[in-house]
Amino acid sequence: MKVKNLLMDVIFVIVGCILLAFAITAILEPNQLMTGGITGLALMIDSVTGINYTYIYYLLSLVILLTTYITLGKHEASKILLLSVLFPTILMIFNQLDLKLIEDDMFLAAIYYGIIGGAGVGLILKRGYSTGGTDSLGKIIHKKKYPFVSVNQIITLIDILIILLSILAFDIKVALYAIITQIVLLKSVETVLYGLSPKLVKLEVISDAEEQIAEFILHEIKRGISKYTIVGGYSNASKTKLTTICSPRESLVIKNFIAEYDDRAFVDVLPVMSVWGEGLGFRRITEES
Repeated sequence: MKVKNLLMDVIFVIVGCILLAFAITAILEPNQLMTGGITGLALMIDSVTGINYTYIYYLLSLVILLTTYITLGKHEASKILLLSVLFPTILMIFNQLDLKLIEDDMFLAAIYYGIIGGAGVGLILKRGYSTGGTDSLGKIIHKKKYPFVSVNQIITLIDILIILLSILAFDIKVALYAIITQIVLLKSVETVLYGLSPKLVKLEVISDAEEQIAEFILHEIKRGISKYTIVGGYSNASKTKLTTICSPRESLVIKNFIAEYDDRAFVDVLPVMSVWGEGLGFRRITEES
């Protein structure tokens, strides 16, 4: 079973890297478009210095890997080690192939980059791997500087800042298209992870590591939780069930955290059509539908 899982990991990660590299080299870069993350940062530095963005991406990946190792430790660095080396290598190979899928149509390029690139990122995340980049930067900033802000919010702010800076390197038109690419990419990632599901999910967790998981959801993800005492039908033992409402991306982060502490935990994810009440991404009960 472990060999089969490892093989699936390799297939998903390689296909994900190929799709993302193809989207960048054949769609994004030929149309002089921008996106968030270190891809966008590499493209901006390329436009200013003339150094090929694939080399810059490789350097930035290694810097983030080293910084993650120093600040977050060996375990966190090991999560991004594979992608920090593999993806930039595939990106450089695709850049040498000089592929062009769409040219001279920025709108179509923005849409299809988001779809194909998002599918690639989604396949990587689906197997529990991280692309590093702004994900790791978000974790570093959260731990060292702003522990009261969720990692997801920090990542979003970094991407917004990079897109805003692209106005200086390119122009406002490119930045506006970059917003489209980010929206489509995020939607594509969520579709790969959960299908055509709503933007919020309900996570239910039964685990012996209940205290660590509750602490992580409350203080790292910044989501509320509810606790219920339940009795197992087979074991007749009392346990605590945790429930939380979060985004699909956050549910994957929680799932990966749970896997580290209790690989026998029971976790189910339920799509949520709407939530009324106080909380991030929720609508107040007085708001109209």
